[in-house]
Amino acid sequence: MTPATITAPVKSVAALMDMPEEYQTAVRKIVRSHAVNELYGAQVYDEPAIALAPNPYLKWLACRIAMEEYGHHVRFRQLGEQIGIPAAEMTPQGKKPLSIFEFPLKSWEEFCVVKLTADLAEILQVEDLMQCTFLPLRNLAKMTMPEEIFHSQFGKDTCTELVKTEEGRKKVQAALDQYFPMMPAFFGKSNSANNELYRRCGIKRHTNEAMRADFMKRVREVVEGHLKLKLPEVAEAA
Repeated sequence: MTPATITAPVKSVAALMDMPEEYQTAVRKIVRSHAVNELYGAQVYDEPAIALAPNPYLKWLACRIAMEEYGHHVRFRQLGEQIGIPAAEMTPQGKKPLSIFEFPLKSWEEFCVVKLTADLAEILQVEDLMQCTFLPLRNLAKMTMPEEIFHSQFGKDTCTELVKTEEGRKKVQAALDQYFPMMPAFFGKSNSANNELYRRCGIKRHTNEAMRADFMKRVREVVEGHLKLKLPEVAEAA
């Protein structure tokens, strides 16, 4: 017998402890994943980008982004501690980060492409969490969303400036060609058991496949429609 989908809001950490074990497991998995990946992304992309930024103004913006991404980790880690996740499990050493962070950042143009694409993907994830049944997580997503929008807009704005020169266009296209094929995996496997659990618990609303398709549509509009560059062909179903 398939368990019923949970739709009623779970209003507090104390209320979470009275929920079925699978619901608690789903919440802990989501929170742990965000805590780990926000930290690792800040370490491997955002903080190194400060040194790569070509002028003081862009260094300032890169500093702001790094600060906010570390801040996202701190918020998710704090919630994780409140719901019983061991601190060691909310680090890249305790849980393997997403494969998109295996890309070796070497240039400013690559960082701008990462922000344009990866943070657009993160916006879709946060949009889902803003409707979730666990209200402390929903509220955290609402706090995070404006910063994720800023990061993705930063990527769009900086790439828009870069493609105004032929050299810049070539570098942004090269960065897209290298990095973008990693992006569909950001949304997880098709027919994912974890995703089915999240949807049954009301933590997520959309399948991985639907979110990946939505992302491909949005990113194509920016890359091909706005930047007039070519989005590399990738397998959209993981």
